[in-house]
Amino acid sequence: NLGVTLNLKTIAMHARNAEYNPKRFAAVIMRIREPKTTALVFGSGKMVCTGAKSEELARLAARKYARIIQKIGFSAKFTEFKIQNIVGSCDVKFPIRLEKLAFAHGQYCSYEPELFPGLIYRMLNPKIVLLIFVSGKIVLTGAKDKQDIYLAFNQIYHTLGQFRKEQDREQDDGSQQ
Repeated sequence: NLGVTLNLKTIAMHARNAEYNPKRFAAVIMRIREPKTTALVFGSGKMVCTGAKSEELARLAARKYARIIQKIGFSAKFTEFKIQNIVGSCDVKFPIRLEKLAFAHGQYCSYEPELFPGLIYRMLNPKIVLLIFVSGKIVLTGAKDKQDIYLAFNQIYHTLGQFRKEQDREQDDGSQQ
């Protein structure tokens, strides 16, 4: 929260790497290179900063955006900074039988391969959403702190091992199918 009402047109005209199309979206989209992030700046003075690789870099980027807005002439303050969503990704290095996982854990899963190739697993504790792909790649999202990402991964890893897809023997010895 920058604690001040903003004129988005003024920001878009005076800031570098800023775009504003009020017919499309009611915020100025700003970008900086270091740390590589994007901010949505709203007329209410609220700001959403995305793309940072760590909590510290998110805070630094948000401060930089606030400073840019101050330099344009607004009395912006840097207040109420909080992490809303942490995203993590990993690879378990083995293929997963998504159909069987979806059947066994139906109450937590949504799997419709004709709509989206990944299985959506809604973990309750911690409250994290995981996108699990046949390849073994996983995206974890919805965490408020880093520890929840690690906790969710450690919980799901054992489960995924039970649904490990074994490679075809012909492929293992190098022969063609």
